[in-house]
Amino acid sequence: MLKYAANLTLLFTEVPFLERFGRAAAAGFRAVEFLFAHTEDVGAVEREIEQHGLEVVLFDPEAGDFSSGDRGYLCVPSRRDHCFKTIEDAVVAAKRLGVRRLNVLAGNRVEGLSAEDHRRTVVENLRRAAPLAERAGITLLIEALNRFEHPRYYVDHSRLGLEIVREVNHANVRFQYDVYHTQRIEGNLIETLLGNLPLIGHIQIADVPGRHEPGTGEINFPLLLQAIEGAGYSGYVGLEYRPSGRTEDSFAWLPRNKRSP
Repeated sequence: MLKYAANLTLLFTEVPFLERFGRAAAAGFRAVEFLFAHTEDVGAVEREIEQHGLEVVLFDPEAGDFSSGDRGYLCVPSRRDHCFKTIEDAVVAAKRLGVRRLNVLAGNRVEGLSAEDHRRTVVENLRRAAPLAERAGITLLIEALNRFEHPRYYVDHSRLGLEIVREVNHANVRFQYDVYHTQRIEGNLIETLLGNLPLIGHIQIADVPGRHEPGTGEINFPLLLQAIEGAGYSGYVGLEYRPSGRTEDSFAWLPRNKRSP
């Protein structure tokens, strides 16, 4: 049975962030994820997850001014030390919250920097941070974002992200497979997912177009999720979508008895 995590950055936005933990638990979830911890009161988040019996399975280290288009530092040579510091800080918060996955955004391409230098910087940064993550029992993830919404983002194809994971060659560095972005970039979801499953540490889903809940767009989610489960995937599937209506109504595709393991 697949394990699902409600993404509290995009779901339950009808209420303030800290109230979303209780709403997720009331909807039948026992696992949640969200975008950033550094912008929140970690102590308050800790109280919410304890009160509602929840597990936080994922968040992202600080990635710059996200609302202005910043998307992390992994590929930026001039920000190597800052990149490592964001991961160090995220590991501290993750250990406090019991989180075992951190999605480290790759960053926007630097004008004038070659593709080889971008890639070398990402690999070096991940290799530097991997032992820190290993000691903390945490997996670092890298994901691809689609070029239509994130035109400057460096990792813009699953192939590149997976090649980087192979090159880093560390058990605590894996690929985060975002179904929404991959469908927009390249499609071929089942083949790329199942063909690279050992390198995938987390999956996120949303339909295309619109980034709404499964069943609102073109992706055959019953077939896709059946294939993922049948292949033996043991990680979480994050519901990183924008509900087309009221959040609780958007879960109609996922029976309540399947929302928590």
